[in-house]
Amino acid sequence: MTEIFITNIQNEVQSKNILDFFKIESPELEVSFDLNETVKTYPCGHTILRVEGDTINLERILTSLGNLGYSCEILQDKVCI
Repeated sequence: MTEIFITNIQNEVQSKNILDFFKIESPELEVSFDLNETVKTYPCGHTILRVEGDTINLERILTSLGNLGYSCEILQDKVCI
């Protein structure tokens, strides 16, 4: 199973901190980032958080990132101008 989220994580330092967090809290998950879309403001300017695993607890991911001070939501089809 794969879930894709958009986040307001802006740089490699922040993404590394999140990856380290998930390695400790959810080592069974494969977590990666795409930091390419950060020029526009969130949510149209965003980074992609990709989570892969047999079982993915969406609420836990959303809550964990929120508790760490980041915005995160499940990727939906949006038209950004």
